[in-house]
Amino acid sequence: MAGATFASGFIPWDFQDSRTKRDYHVCLSPQQVLDDPDFPRLLRSSGVSCVWLAAYFYGHWPWSLQTLQSARDRLERAGLGVHIVNVPLGHPGDSLGSKDGTFPLSPPPHWRLGTAADARTHSGTSLHSPATEENGVALRALRKSGFGTVFLDDDFRLAQGPGTIGGCFCEDHKREFLQRTGFSSSTWPRLLDDIQHRRNTPLLRDWTGFTCDQLTGSFRAQRKASGGNLGIMVMYLGAEKAGIRLKDYHGVPLRVGELMFHDSAFAPIKGKTDELFSAMFHRRFVTPELAYSETTAYPADKLSAPNMAAKLVISTFADVRHTMFMSGIIPFPKSHWADLAQAMKQQARFHKVLAGHSPQGPFKHYWGESSRQVGTDQPFSLFLAAGIPFEVTARPARDGWTFLSDADAAAVAQNQLPSRGTRYITRTQQAPSSIPNSPPPPGSAGNAGTPQLEHCPESLEALFAFKSRLDAKTPFVVNNEPAVLAWYPTARAALLWNPSEDRKTFAIRFKNATREVTLQGLDSALLQDLV
Repeated sequence: MAGATFASGFIPWDFQDSRTKRDYHVCLSPQQVLDDPDFPRLLRSSGVSCVWLAAYFYGHWPWSLQTLQSARDRLERAGLGVHIVNVPLGHPGDSLGSKDGTFPLSPPPHWRLGTAADARTHSGTSLHSPATEENGVALRALRKSGFGTVFLDDDFRLAQGPGTIGGCFCEDHKREFLQRTGFSSSTWPRLLDDIQHRRNTPLLRDWTGFTCDQLTGSFRAQRKASGGNLGIMVMYLGAEKAGIRLKDYHGVPLRVGELMFHDSAFAPIKGKTDELFSAMFHRRFVTPELAYSETTAYPADKLSAPNMAAKLVISTFADVRHTMFMSGIIPFPKSHWADLAQAMKQQARFHKVLAGHSPQGPFKHYWGESSRQVGTDQPFSLFLAAGIPFEVTARPARDGWTFLSDADAAAVAQNQLPSRGTRYITRTQQAPSSIPNSPPPPGSAGNAGTPQLEHCPESLEALFAFKSRLDAKTPFVVNNEPAVLAWYPTARAALLWNPSEDRKTFAIRFKNATREVTLQGLDSALLQDLV
């Protein structure tokens, strides 16, 4: 991949013209640093190179600038870089793990509440004056205090959560939207009905465009106040319906959206493939040198060290160069670092070989406009664990098999998403045939412009049945065990991940050769010299 074009002044910590380096960061409160003098040395010895200090929270300074500076001094003495994370708008609830009840969980009273489409009000994730202005004041103060690089956390969005069609539906925003678009007030009930029924209409797209304009405008004002060194974190599958028009952030550092923050969410195979799906979707919009992970544990002690280490593999698949560990304002257990240090070293070695190379394969990862505008953020992702190589496409591919979400499948059924040659696969019952009974011919995807929409349940059993009928021209996992296999032909290598918690032996076949690889639960392996 070509070298990155960095946003003005924003150079990732210890980026030294390397297009293969993998580094590790952690977000902490300044109090955690000051209360535990040994913590910085532990981080450094574990392989962490940079700490991002939590600073300004939606109208509040929980810690003084002097406290932030003291924490920075201690970290720098330990050989760590120091930057800032702000939480600009707030969250509709406690997303910080504040156990003592003293940490402010909502903006101050002079910040207005948001109004949802159903007229209920909520704090956070809404944009009214003076939120942008006061964030700008905070950024200028941080800049004056010597903090030059800042990330806006994932509360910088205008949807209450994944799958929600966001925006603020208060009277002021209603009036502004109608004035800007030229619609009469009689249009408003139709918009609300489109939102309720998730219809991807021009009217609804006008609304999400209006919402995106607000958030992008706020970002640009804040970036100016910061001096230009500003990045954003996008929530799980965050896109237009959340006010995040990703193309507006070209050249801006992005932290790709994740969701599986605790063991019960991450343990299922589909939890892992959903997480991988989101990371790869967001990587379409950011160069790897500017790509950061979220890698969050919440609550802080509810994501085990093995599962947190497994999240590092997801970043390797997606070529996300910078891992950012987080856990609200409570650190995850220090005992995690012993396991993480080994996994960090392993993934850095793998990344050095794979960085800059794109995975290729017959299975296609695609997240279309309907998913981004009106979808429920529940992707058809389990195909990623079928042991067949895959690739990410920004538009429908010319070949292979593209696995669609329900919203995108509905667009195909309505002739709104023509194929360029790929065969569309849906888990919904919209098609006349079923894959296990009528697999598409190898190497063929039907006629371009006349997409065939075929049904396959989103289950490993159905996907394995499909796999057994393929004449794969790429490396693939022979046995029917959940496995993520990404193939990088330009690197002559593949990355194999065992997403289950049990030890497994996998047979990987390519051309006329088969090799066996045994992996412990959640472990991964780099297969080289695949020719």
